[in-house]
Amino acid sequence: MRILAIGDIVGTIGCKFLREKLPQLKKTEGIDLVIANGENSADGNGITPSAANFIFSSGVDIITGGNHSFRRKECYPMYDESPFLLRPANYPDGTTPGKGFAVYDFGRIQVGVINLMGCMFLESLDDPFSAADKLIEKLGTRITVVDFHAEATAEKLALAYYLDGRVSAFFGTHTHVQTADEMILPNGTGYITDVGMTGPAVSVLGVKKELAIKKFREKLPVRFETADGKCKMNCIIYEINEKNGTTISLKRLEIS
Repeated sequence: MRILAIGDIVGTIGCKFLREKLPQLKKTEGIDLVIANGENSADGNGITPSAANFIFSSGVDIITGGNHSFRRKECYPMYDESPFLLRPANYPDGTTPGKGFAVYDFGRIQVGVINLMGCMFLESLDDPFSAADKLIEKLGTRITVVDFHAEATAEKLALAYYLDGRVSAFFGTHTHVQTADEMILPNGTGYITDVGMTGPAVSVLGVKKELAIKKFREKLPVRFETADGKCKMNCIIYEINEKNGTTISLKRLEIS
């Protein structure tokens, strides 16, 4: 099985670029399942129903989230209605819309997808290690993929090694910078610290560079705007053994 994970989609421009590039990539690479982080897909952060529907109709099967998942209240009902629009599972149960896991059924096999968020330098949520333990047991799928939306490299690596051999693939999101450390961990889990970003290439994490510079230099509030111009799509392809759920190979890509 070949699973494609796509880095944080930024704004309308990122959504449109995704639609332009994804269909051919799926065909060329023989992709079976597409997972993309969409928590920044609406202009000005967050995700809206229209952005989510646009991403789904572009060929993405499961949308994951992060610290901006609840920035737009109009999307709250969709979290409860759509089984494949996820938010981090370690948000509080009972008071938070939606859920942080999904099972995609191919008939011959089921694929579990878990969305978690880190605690270092982000909100103080439930422990992602314990949350992962519970969900892996709950899902019971032979193939399981984790999107860990986290700031700290150490937290991502630690959780990946903790889950090594219990999940098939693990990719980090949030920093919008693709890392060059893709590898198969000792017990068969495919890993990358951060898969990167889908959006404007000449930008600071998708934001107009002059606005980011102004913020850093002047230390005053700045209203960020999504940059324009040439785009890129950062992603990674995992080839997974359906018999034992381990990663056979992985390929990191930047498509422009």
